[in-house]
Amino acid sequence: FHEMIRFPPPGHLLTALLLFILIIVYIDYRLPPQAATVSYGRNMRTVEGRRPRIVVYNRVPKTASTTFTNAIAYDMFKQNSFNVVHLNLTRNRYVMSLADQSHLVRNLTEWRERQPLFIHGHVAFIDFEKFGFPAPMFINLLREPLERLLSHYYFLRYGDNYRVGLKRARAGNNETFDDCISRLGHDCDPSQMWLQIPYFCGHHAFCSEIGSRHALEQAKRTLVEKYLVVGVVDRLRDTVALLEATIPDFFHGALGHFDSLDDNRAHLRNTKKKIAPSAQTLFLVHSTEVYKVEREFYDFALAHFDAQFKKATNGSGKAEDAISMPPQYHFEKIKPVNPYSNL
Repeated sequence: FHEMIRFPPPGHLLTALLLFILIIVYIDYRLPPQAATVSYGRNMRTVEGRRPRIVVYNRVPKTASTTFTNAIAYDMFKQNSFNVVHLNLTRNRYVMSLADQSHLVRNLTEWRERQPLFIHGHVAFIDFEKFGFPAPMFINLLREPLERLLSHYYFLRYGDNYRVGLKRARAGNNETFDDCISRLGHDCDPSQMWLQIPYFCGHHAFCSEIGSRHALEQAKRTLVEKYLVVGVVDRLRDTVALLEATIPDFFHGALGHFDSLDDNRAHLRNTKKKIAPSAQTLFLVHSTEVYKVEREFYDFALAHFDAQFKKATNGSGKAEDAISMPPQYHFEKIKPVNPYSNL
């Protein structure tokens, strides 16, 4: 039997083995980087060593965040194959300890089974890079500060169209905002407007100092440097269009879906009853330092959004153009012709 099977000399076996190893190493070296990712339709799910796909929406209360989260994120996750998670902080806080921030950042970044991930919750900005992890894509919405306070004031008294049967904290208290201002009440205190700046300023100690110019400047820097899109409530449709144009993996088809919603779905959590403040009340509130600082931040954010939207629509100002506008760039003079050939 041994005479029937002739094995090659040991030297030839060793040569063949070395040749096989060299071929494997060469193929691995020549494979393009894209080969390390796993594709699922429109979305690219991360694998080990790849940048995580996470959108963080640290939603400010009473800024149409319920409408946006439910009518967009929770309606679109199946169509665009991403996961949605609500972050709920204990006792309605919006700031976290340093240890909790570190744990959250690591948890989200390494939660590969849930990526691509859209996470939302009432929490101040967290700097992922400070903890040694890649930054996610941050988005948000802002509202004119007094309008936000008025909405919250009457929401506590009359509730909204979202959870109709739920009794709110000030149910039965029909005091108007004007009357509250005249008696220097707590619910209408201008300091209650100090919220949008802290949400963007982050977890620094000075962020909670009401009226702090230092916090204002930090919030501006964070908005420009760390956030991809920050829209405004009065321009919600434009915001949705800009997000679809910028992050299609998550928001493909979002504008068309938003346009198809009936009025109740497109305006979730409308406060049932709001009484417009008097001219005197407006004058008193607008004269406070906290309003001036919060309004400066809002105007800054609106100007930044306007500039982004203008470029996205090539100056037309039409939300549809943000999505349909062809790229304003092209590639040329590409050498070598075959990127995988020897140079």
